[in-house]
Amino acid sequence: MDRESELRLTGWALILGASSGFGEATALELARRGMDIFGVHLDRRATMPNVERIVGAIQALGRRATFFNVNAADPDKRKEVLDLVERESVGSEPRVRVLMHSLAFGTLRPFITEPAAEGISKAQMDMTSDVMAHSLVYWTQELVGRGLMGPESRVFAMTSSGGHRVLPSYGAVSAAKAALESHVRQLAYELAPRRVSVNAICAGVTDTPALRKIPGNDVILRTALERNPSRRLTTPEDVARSIAALAHPLTGWITGNVINADGGEDIAG
Repeated sequence: MDRESELRLTGWALILGASSGFGEATALELARRGMDIFGVHLDRRATMPNVERIVGAIQALGRRATFFNVNAADPDKRKEVLDLVERESVGSEPRVRVLMHSLAFGTLRPFITEPAAEGISKAQMDMTSDVMAHSLVYWTQELVGRGLMGPESRVFAMTSSGGHRVLPSYGAVSAAKAALESHVRQLAYELAPRRVSVNAICAGVTDTPALRKIPGNDVILRTALERNPSRRLTTPEDVARSIAALAHPLTGWITGNVINADGGEDIAG
């Protein structure tokens, strides 16, 4: 048996943030392994051709792809998406085998500024935490409540080293990532009796559209390249392959962790 056939997967994956970066790469990798894909994304007209390319690539692999261009943090839109997921996933057990939370939308402003009015606001702090952390809980709650997740389902949430390190203007996102990791531990504890595993994936520095929005991203990229013992940056495909491996039925006992997928970057001094 070759390595490709050993990692065959079945069922549906629901990817939050499916139109770029880690979400895009994971959607494609899971489709290559045999999974059908629900994708949630928020794109304007200018970037919709890329979404159409991703959908086409999934379908070319012989898999089903249903994508939703909605705000994943909107409770009404979440209900609309899950209503359709419930209808389309009939016949698959569990109905959703993989939930991936890869939402990267937050405010990159410092806490303390001169003048003070230029610092981050309460609304911006709340929005960042809601989208990048709390929405994981709400999606998982509703999926479980509808009976769409069950034994052998997997939940993956994308975190970063910003959850335990300081970067300029990254305070709100750093707090959201720390909260996200806490939510992962709590969900893992509460879902263990249902045999649903929950883990956070901490990628090494990766040249994604989200990273390019961080002030000083050129320094971050250069430093990571020098620091990583593998002497290269992490790629979205590195992370996607790690998630595919952790989605295998034999890995269900791995839960409640922050797992580094970084080529050894975080351990390097």
